[in-house]
Amino acid sequence: MKVISTNIGTPKSFIRNGKEELTGIFKQPILEPLFLETQQVTNDTVIDRVHHAGINKACYLFASNNYPYWKNLYPNLDWNWGMFGENLTIENLDEYSMRIGDIYKIGNALVQVSQPREPCFKLGVRFDNQAVLKQFIDHNRPGTYVRVLEPGSVKTGDAVVLVAQSKNTLTVQQFYALLYAKEKPKNILDLFMSNTSVPQYKKDKYLKYM
Repeated sequence: MKVISTNIGTPKSFIRNGKEELTGIFKQPILEPLFLETQQVTNDTVIDRVHHAGINKACYLFASNNYPYWKNLYPNLDWNWGMFGENLTIENLDEYSMRIGDIYKIGNALVQVSQPREPCFKLGVRFDNQAVLKQFIDHNRPGTYVRVLEPGSVKTGDAVVLVAQSKNTLTVQQFYALLYAKEKPKNILDLFMSNTSVPQYKKDKYLKYM
C-alpha cells in the first residue's frame, strides 16, 4: 500500500431544513505533506467534533481502488481525490484483510486501525444525492479511521507498512457489516467485543446482544 493523495478540507456551507450548516467533507488534494496529530490532521477542517476527529478518528483513510466503482455511478461529478472526505487516499487498502488493531507506519507517523467510517448525511451533501448513503453501506468498502500513536508527517508516495498485526482477527469489513446486520453473528460479535482496539463506546452499544 502507498499514499496516493493527501487531502485537506475547508469549510463549506449548505442549507438543510431551511438552516445554513457547515461541513469539512469537501476535501481537496494538496502538494504539501499532512501532519497527523493525536486527535486530528493539522489544518484540516472539522466542524462536528462529536462524530469526527478525536483519539479514535484522528485521520480517515480510503482506498483509491474504490474510485472507479463510484465514478461509474456518478459520472457527472467533478472527481478528484478526497471525494469521500478522506485525509489519505491509499492505493490497495483492503478492508477485508485489514484488522482492527493493526499498526502501520505511514511516513513519519505510526497509526492504529480503530474503526470503519459510517456514512452520514454530509456524504449525501458531497454527492448531491442522499441515496449515496445506502449505496455506500451496500458497497461494503468504508475505508477506516486510525488512531495516531506517534504523530508525524505523511506525503504522497509514502509506503503504508504493516508494523504489527492484531492477534484478534476482526477485520474492518467485519466490523462494518456488524454495524448494519439485523442479526448479529455470534462469532463476529465475540471478536468485536474481545478486540481491545474497538472503541469502548462502540462496544457499549452492543452489550444488549451478548
